[in-house]
Amino acid sequence: MSNPAILGGRAVFLGTRVPTDTLFEYLADGLTLDYFLESFPSVPRDLAVAVLRYGQQRIESELGV
Repeated sequence: MSNPAILGGRAVFLGTRVPTDTLFEYLADGLTLDYFLESFPSVPRDLAVAVLRYGQQRIESELGV
């Protein structure tokens, strides 16, 4: 979800002020999904997984997979 009034319009997890890109940054740094969820308890696991799946679908779509 993106709202210009929240964090300058960055996409955030619904009902939070946690940017979705933070999840990808954690994973890129070698941290686990569980560690991310422990760090941001306001983010439900199902939303985090949905963001990851959406990212996967976008990548596959752009690559024509």
